[in-house]
Amino acid sequence: VSDRAPEPPQIKEEEEELCSSQEGEQLVLKQETDTFMLTNEESDHQLLSHNSPVAESQDQEGSKHVDPESKSHYKTQTVKKSFKCETCEKDFKCKSQLNIHMRKHTGEKPYHCNTCGKYFRQISSLNVHLRTHTDEKPYTCSTCGKRFSQKANLHKHITTHTGEKPYSCETCGKLLTSSLGLLIHMRTHTGEKIHTGERPYLCKTCGKGFKCDPALKVHMRIHTGERPYSCETCGRSFITKEGMMAHRRTHTGEKPFLCNTCGKSFRHTKTLNDHIRIHTGEKPYFCETCGKTFRLGGELAVHIRTHTGEKPYLCKTCGKRFRAKSALNSHVKIHTGEKPYSCETCGKTFILKQHTMIHTGEKPYSCETCGKAFRQSSVLTVHMRIHTGERTHT
Repeated sequence: VSDRAPEPPQIKEEEEELCSSQEGEQLVLKQETDTFMLTNEESDHQLLSHNSPVAESQDQEGSKHVDPESKSHYKTQTVKKSFKCETCEKDFKCKSQLNIHMRKHTGEKPYHCNTCGKYFRQISSLNVHLRTHTDEKPYTCSTCGKRFSQKANLHKHITTHTGEKPYSCETCGKLLTSSLGLLIHMRTHTGEKIHTGERPYLCKTCGKGFKCDPALKVHMRIHTGERPYSCETCGRSFITKEGMMAHRRTHTGEKPFLCNTCGKSFRHTKTLNDHIRIHTGEKPYFCETCGKTFRLGGELAVHIRTHTGEKPYLCKTCGKRFRAKSALNSHVKIHTGEKPYSCETCGKTFILKQHTMIHTGEKPYSCETCGKAFRQSSVLTVHMRIHTGERTHT
């Protein structure tokens, strides 16, 4: 890859160059035609001048008023031609753009990455992709110094400093910072449900559904085994670049995402966004069966298993099954004898963190029916049976 010629400009620039070249050819032909026409006109004037002195004087007087720039402009005018895609009827200003566009319909991907074997429709896409292997980030934010592999990502990042929201909703006028944010917002007008579990993009291998096509493409790497992003420190590889970048922070200790309300910092933007809902009280995920709402998508997924009875997490030691992975991890410590949590007040060690609440008096789990609070979620679950009348043991 390193032996290649210097990186060419973005595809838009390539297309413009190609268009300019083609339009230039058209211009030459037009100028030749104009020259021929002007030559004939001059010949006519010359013939007329032999027969009529008046005509000659009129010609000379007329030439005094000719604007050279206007004459030049006349010569350089070209007839703009559009090129239409016969498949989707989209118009393009030159044939080179149409040819590139046609690859979307034909599936042709002529540009090949020698490192990972991935194919691309445009050479500019290949050049951007190569930076994932070299970790090249040529675009730098002048405000905070953060670097980016793509110019578009830099422009998007800059809006976090300027507060600019360039994407506007045509329905209600709301402004958003990204095109993805606008797309998600538009669903509030179209009626498309976001948090109800609707997932129209299905994996042909396992049948799992996704909300958008890019998420499905990333998921497919689970089946193909592709992990194109690797950590330079420990060599661990990842399915997504975001996963790799987040992992790197475990080595550096960096937590760049700060909560403006309480000052707590996080390694991931997703973790920060989940945390912010503690302050706002927002619970955007709801169960279609019982209507209960949740702050996190993962909480909803675990809750749904209370209706389906599914317990996908198995203890290999005793065979007990659990609805949540966190519950399995806590259970496994019973077999290993591990007690990772030490109480700073009394010095005792425990499998779970809840013991410290005895000293603080904290009871974070409350009954929505009567308001009674509990230190442990399991105790709350048992308490709820008083209201539901459920009996587990007969």
